[in-house]
Amino acid sequence: MTGTVLAPAAAAPGGNGTADLVRGVRRERTRRTRRAVALLALALLAALAVRVLLGRYTVTVPDFFAILAGEQIPGASFIVLQEKLPRAVLGALAGAALGCSGALFRRVLRNPLASPDILGITYGAAAGAVAGTAVWGLRGTAVSWTALAGAVLAAALIASASVRLRTGGIVGERFLLAGIGVAALAQALTAALLVQLSLNSAQDAARWTAGSLNAASWDRITVLGACLVLAVPAALAVHRALEPAELGPELAAALGARPARSRALALGLGVVLAAAATAATGPLAFVALMSTPVATALTRGRTSIVACALVGAVVVVVADAVGSDLLAQVQLPAGVVTGAVGAPVMLWLLVRQRRGAAA
Repeated sequence: MTGTVLAPAAAAPGGNGTADLVRGVRRERTRRTRRAVALLALALLAALAVRVLLGRYTVTVPDFFAILAGEQIPGASFIVLQEKLPRAVLGALAGAALGCSGALFRRVLRNPLASPDILGITYGAAAGAVAGTAVWGLRGTAVSWTALAGAVLAAALIASASVRLRTGGIVGERFLLAGIGVAALAQALTAALLVQLSLNSAQDAARWTAGSLNAASWDRITVLGACLVLAVPAALAVHRALEPAELGPELAAALGARPARSRALALGLGVVLAAAATAATGPLAFVALMSTPVATALTRGRTSIVACALVGAVVVVVADAVGSDLLAQVQLPAGVVTGAVGAPVMLWLLVRQRRGAAA
């Protein structure tokens, strides 16, 4: 009788100790994530300051705040408000959108190479933009809508090729293969359309397909900002809802999660974010691919979609500053700089994945 009474009492401290340990681990992970997010936010502010204040035309801090307050400084006001600041803000928004998109794709497909720039979404947007210029003669912000349509069409082709007919679920390996195929098709279509353009139009289209912030404007910033305001909260919610799915479909179902619906919604949001960013700036190579592993390393293993967004924003703003102002006698689109940095990162991810599979 005594043993029967004492057994639960003896087990209780151990149970409380386990619960306290779990809570302690969670608090530590949360603290690490918050520190990483704070550091990334400071890094983004620093990158924006460098992009706006330094470069081929420097602006002092007092002059910058005076311009923001409405004071007209000959030369400086135009350069800050019509060139430097729009490029910096648009680059940060586009990078954040691509970072969020890459985090969603990677969580759903569970592959380090799963990102919209590898899977053909951004290439579809580029093909749509060039088609709008070559076929319908569109210019300016109108091209963004055909780019958006191209990205959505590419996503629809990939999804139709990767859906399991019996269950309606998406097969991750098939999704990756279909995405690579659609990317190749979109690149071929873009090349075929470029040769049909006039010399001036082909130069403009080629600059856009390289990923450039030259066409940054407050109209584009408004559209992309509105998209982020609507899509990012939903992305945060669905990214969090997919956490139980990483434990396996059976356990996720036991916890009340609906992984199939959440996966489809996450991929849809990822496509919208990547398409909106690409429609505004052109395809910025490997930004979505780099953001998640860098953010995960900074948070020490926990994937935070806010950290991924901040990494993407920092990468694009720094790439634009390097390509536009910090290279002597050379101006490169931001997409060329991100591609040069992202290619080694992609090779590193491939080697890392191969070692993990061998282990």
